[in-house]
Amino acid sequence: MRLVRGIYTVLILGLLFGTFGPHVALGRSSAVALAQASGWHWAVIPAGRFDLASAYSAGDQRAKVLTVYLEGDGLAYATPGQRAMDPTPTDPLALRMALQHPGRGAVAWLARPCQYVSRSRICRSDYWSIARFAPEVVAGTSAALDRMKAATDGATGLILVGYSGGGALAALLAERRDDVVALVTVAANLDLDAWVHDRGLTPLSRSLDPADGAARLAQVRQVHFVGSEDRVVGERVTRSFVARLPPGTPVSILVVPGQGHGADWGKRWPGLAIRPELLGIEGWR
Repeated sequence: MRLVRGIYTVLILGLLFGTFGPHVALGRSSAVALAQASGWHWAVIPAGRFDLASAYSAGDQRAKVLTVYLEGDGLAYATPGQRAMDPTPTDPLALRMALQHPGRGAVAWLARPCQYVSRSRICRSDYWSIARFAPEVVAGTSAALDRMKAATDGATGLILVGYSGGGALAALLAERRDDVVALVTVAANLDLDAWVHDRGLTPLSRSLDPADGAARLAQVRQVHFVGSEDRVVGERVTRSFVARLPPGTPVSILVVPGQGHGADWGKRWPGLAIRPELLGIEGWR
């Protein structure tokens, strides 16, 4: 409760006064319902240039490690080549994963810029297309992590868990912070150059590439989940990133048979989250 009273302002005005469009209002109400059904608190964090939607478990706030799940890219494009008006996911997959996190430790979820919130600030489509991993996005998300961590009663470390583009952002954060004890990614585009090349995509020209800073993660425990049937990212992108890690880096790649890029990760997460590779991470449960 200290976290909620201390730094968050609960977002209800958007639903009451219609500042959200139909898509974001529906996506937000679905996510809020999911969080509240599990006893989580829904709130927003002022973070640099952005306001980031979040949810927080009422678990053990005295835990030494805070686990934060980062949402995926959401609805980046309405159709091929046409940017969406709003990036709010129709299915908050990382939130569904967070709600199934094992144990009773301190666990939180963090949305990406411009998801689930009013677009009254600087939200523009670059931030869910070519600039989705821009320096200011990384800085704002890092500021939100600082506030979340400070609001616990003793967390000194972070475990970052990212789905899809949230995994790429988690890697960028881990490369720039000294308090990340573990990095867990799920279907993440960790090497942007390899991903863009493989899929014939428009280059993310205003984004940082996690693969460029991979050498900074030599001491960070890492587990990277890949779906064997993922046609959006694919195993080669993950292996390209891991190949750039220094020798001896504590890293595991776990290929999940029959898994694509999307919704089934949420269904499978309770079983995957108790894999030995994760249970060996201090503070995971």
